[in-house]
Amino acid sequence: MKRPIQLLIADDIRTQIESGALPPGAALPAIHELAERWSCSVGSARTAITLLREQGLISGGRGKPLMVRTQHRRAIRDSARHQLEKDLVRRPLEERAPVGTSELETGTSIHSVKFDCTYDVIRATTNIADRFKIPAGAKVLRRMYQTTDPDTGSWLARSVSHIPVELIRSNPDLMDASNEPWPGGTQHQLSTVGIEIARIVDEVTAQMPTTVDRQRWDLEGGVPLLRNLRTSIDTAGRVVELSDATYPADRTLLRFTTPLQPWSQ
Repeated sequence: MKRPIQLLIADDIRTQIESGALPPGAALPAIHELAERWSCSVGSARTAITLLREQGLISGGRGKPLMVRTQHRRAIRDSARHQLEKDLVRRPLEERAPVGTSELETGTSIHSVKFDCTYDVIRATTNIADRFKIPAGAKVLRRMYQTTDPDTGSWLARSVSHIPVELIRSNPDLMDASNEPWPGGTQHQLSTVGIEIARIVDEVTAQMPTTVDRQRWDLEGGVPLLRNLRTSIDTAGRVVELSDATYPADRTLLRFTTPLQPWSQ
């Protein structure tokens, strides 16, 4: 069966992009030029462009020049980082300070991105209370983190963390946002009040962005957001932190590292 002309056009351009013949930022022919080149209708050429845009391969259109989409910096979110961060808890300040989420996931310094955080104390909703196994309405520290690309202004990562206030009350520094970014991250923070993380559960789902999300994250049509719900459990079996993080799927690689213990000899 002969394939529709719009698929042939889209596949030809996609192949050129993937081979590097059309590098990021390269201009694409206008829709009427594509129609002439492929001897097809303008409608078929426009459909081909829509398919490429939905795949996140091109940008432009609607009065803007069509071009190969410039790729954002990619973040690698590897589950092996949990053990690395735990190992850093016992290391000196000078070793903990230069290693954080930005360094581990994007290979760049926290100083190369715009970092913002906000702390406030809220009352636990029923859902949050159930997950922590605390009374509804109990005080919870909510921490909101956001990193932004200073060049484009688009979001790079965003997360919301919750910790029961009762767990960290003995160290007032943990309630102060001015201490961020904390050398060694959350695991070190919790260690200052005698909490050791024994297990972390990551649950990842995908969702389509709203119109506002697409603008804030600089997303092309068809690109979903990944949502990572993280539960940290201590050595006593208590849930001690809940984290809800969001990342763009087109610039995120999820890597799950599972250490396997050898069979006993």
